[in-house]
Amino acid sequence: MVLAPDSFKGTVSAAGAAAALARGWVSVRPGDEVVLRPMADGGEGTLEAFASAVPGAVKVPVAVTGPDDRPVDAVWLRLPGGVGLVELAATSGITLLDPLRPMRAHTVGFGEAIAAALDAGATRLLLAIGGSCSTDGGIGALSALGAVFADAAGRPVPSGADGVGVVDRVDLSGLRSVPSGGAEILSDVSNPLTGPFGAASIFAPQKGATAGMVEAMDAGLGRYARLLPDGEVLAEAHGAGAAGGTGFGLLAWGARMSGGAGAVADAIGLDAALAGADLVVTGEGRFDGQSAAGKVPTEVAARARAAGVPVALVAGRIDADPSGFAASVSLTDLAGSPDQAMTDPVHWLETAGAHLARRQA
Repeated sequence: MVLAPDSFKGTVSAAGAAAALARGWVSVRPGDEVVLRPMADGGEGTLEAFASAVPGAVKVPVAVTGPDDRPVDAVWLRLPGGVGLVELAATSGITLLDPLRPMRAHTVGFGEAIAAALDAGATRLLLAIGGSCSTDGGIGALSALGAVFADAAGRPVPSGADGVGVVDRVDLSGLRSVPSGGAEILSDVSNPLTGPFGAASIFAPQKGATAGMVEAMDAGLGRYARLLPDGEVLAEAHGAGAAGGTGFGLLAWGARMSGGAGAVADAIGLDAALAGADLVVTGEGRFDGQSAAGKVPTEVAARARAAGVPVALVAGRIDADPSGFAASVSLTDLAGSPDQAMTDPVHWLETAGAHLARRQA
């Protein structure tokens, strides 16, 4: 039995969800072999998924500037072979803000952590960029890596989307180089930088932006893109709009885009775990229309089907058709309401594991 859920955002980590499902399962079928492979898609929990699955992984502490300028104690992950993994959610993520700062939140800390990994000798980077709280086009991160962004008067631009709105000059002469082994962006987002499906239009409202802010952000991102080499082409690239345009900034730096869930699945050896399995259980906080766009349940299900293994879904809420799964369980349905499910998600995940085990009996 392979348990490969994502985190249930804001309530329980992927590792915690897998462990709870396992406890529920073995309470009904104690003789089964249960293999835990907690997953992630480039957002919150990606670093932990790698840390728990990759032998020799080492967490390296780093102090960075948080998205509201307060200091944040974070870590980056040293992986074998000179690989460094940096997670935006841990350095510049939305869980670090209260209240939200749609116009001033930034990604400086993310860039500082990348610089720390480079300083420590990382020759290849994995950059997990989900969980963003800002719409700064990656200006903060690139600034921390040596780029200079100025307004029309030559003054440094302010933080966040406010800075994107007034940037007029870009100097990349001091920008650090991508490491020799390259930099790979882990993201489940396919949106372009600008337009009706861009970073501002789709994601900024979730970060506190009003309609007027969104319009200004989108215009600013468009002008910003024209200032960078090949910027207008890169602005249309798959994933350029990820993390408030940080995807675009990293592409302009020289990184390449990769599917977050697929990269994590490869790193944790999911395919090997599926070989000979009788069932795989995956899940996330909310299974909806966006889940097909590179989210963990879709990635795990595709690999399970390729291996000929039935796949079951557990989600906090199920708002899309789950008929592609052999079985599905909603924690909301088990608990009787979304509030009840979120009050004690670990209990209801254990209940879901037991429910699936009884169906398997």
